[in-house]
Amino acid sequence: MKTFIIRSFIGIFFGGFIAVLITNLNILFGGFDMIDGPLFLKNSIGSVLCGWLFTVSPLYFENRNLKLSQQTILHFLTVTILYLILALTIGWIPFNITNILLTFLISIVVYTIFWVAFYLYFKNQARKLNDDLKKL
Repeated sequence: MKTFIIRSFIGIFFGGFIAVLITNLNILFGGFDMIDGPLFLKNSIGSVLCGWLFTVSPLYFENRNLKLSQQTILHFLTVTILYLILALTIGWIPFNITNILLTFLISIVVYTIFWVAFYLYFKNQARKLNDDLKKL
């Protein structure tokens, strides 16, 4: 529970930082004299919730009672479904079947790339640790 709370705070603050950063970059380089308050609020809340979602959802991988395949499926479904709901509600993704399917397809591709990269990284780390243990 302590890890969940700590990660929640990190995600919320990171999401808030991203919202402010994007807003400032839009003002500096987008030629805006002022911002639209309700739009800023909506996008800020979305960024905060995304930050929270993406920092808390990896806790599946720390649950030793689940197999790696179960952890991966649960994490993918949680992240994809909750992000789609959030993005559609806020208006980041237009609500039509083409955009929803395209977002889902992009999610599969990006998730697969990241999953394979992390898997290979940690597999290599485990091999190095085992090699070091054999030297002792």
